[in-house]
Amino acid sequence: ILLLNRGMDPNAENYINSESVETMWVHKAIEFAELHFNLICSVPLPSQLKLTFHDDRIYEMFDRSFPSLRIDKLDEEDLKSAESKERWRTFCEKCNFLIDDFNYGTLLRIDTRGDYSEDNTIFSYRAQFYAIEIARNRRGLNDNLIIADVTSL
Repeated sequence: ILLLNRGMDPNAENYINSESVETMWVHKAIEFAELHFNLICSVPLPSQLKLTFHDDRIYEMFDRSFPSLRIDKLDEEDLKSAESKERWRTFCEKCNFLIDDFNYGTLLRIDTRGDYSEDNTIFSYRAQFYAIEIARNRRGLNDNLIIADVTSL
C-alpha cells in the first residue's frame, strides 16, 4: 500500500538494473575475491584458517546438507539447477544470522587449484561462498595454493 501511495510500481518486473549499480557490485565482488585469495595464499595452512566467527556451525550445516557435493572442482549444476537452487535456498536462509549479507552476490572459484579468473569463477551467494570455502579449508583443499605460490618464485 505504501508503494502505491508513493507512486511506485509494485511490480518488480517493471524495474531495470542500473548500470552504475551493477558496476559497483562487480567492483565489490572482485575486491572480496581478491581479499579472499590473498588471505588463503598468505597463511602457512589455510586448513587452519577461520573465515568467520561461525565456521564450525557453518561447516556442520554444510556437511549435513551437502554430504556428497564435490567441492574441489565445482559443477555448475550443483549450484544452479532447479533442484540445487531449492536446496541452497533453504541452506542460505539458515545462515541469515551467521553470515553478514548472506544473500549478497559473491564470486566463487570453481577449481581449488586455480586463482579467480574468467574461466574459474562462478557467481554464488555469500552463504554458498563461505560454506564451500570453509569446507575447502577444513579438508585441506586450499593448502596447495601456498605450495604452488612458493614454488613459482
